[in-house]
Formats: sequence, C-alpha cells, structure tokens
Amino acid sequence: MKDQDIKVLVRMLMGIVLALMVVITTVSPASAVDTARTYNSGVLVIIFLGVCALIVVAQLVPALLLMLGAIKALASGRRQKEVPVTETNQDGF
Repeated sequence: MKDQDIKVLVRMLMGIVLALMVVITTVSPASAVDTARTYNSGVLVIIFLGVCALIVVAQLVPALLLMLGAIKALASGRRQKEVPVTETNQDGF
C-alpha cells in the first residue's frame, strides 16, 4: 500500500470511531437510571470506597515501577562483569 492509501484509510477509521463515539454518548443518557432512588448509601460509604481505591493505586505504582525496571533490564541485554578469579594463598583465604 502506498503512503497516501494508508492516510486515507486512517482518516476513514477516525471518522468511523468519531461517529461511534457520538452515537454512544447520545444513547447512554437514555439508558440511565435515576440514582436518587437506587443509591441510598451515605457519605461514609463513599469515603470508604475512596480509601480502598487509594490503597489499590498505592500498590500499583511500585508494582509498575518494578515491572518497568525488569523490562528495561531484559531489553538492554547487559550482563554483569565477570570477576577474574585470583589465586589464593595456602590457607584458602
């Protein structure tokens, strides 16, 4: 495929995605539920759920950093320097 064909294809896909986004955003309010009747929880429940979400996010940050470090180490392909073995004295020290 030529460069221009790819650009036309990308523009068509972007148009389709935009049309789907418009349809989804206009249809979703029609299926909305009146939350005044179904949601009877108090403020303490909201605070509890917020603290739970904060704990989950706080646990994800170090895990992601660890995974990124491992991926970097694998991608770089570096190995540890080999330490030359030296002769020891008679005592083995």
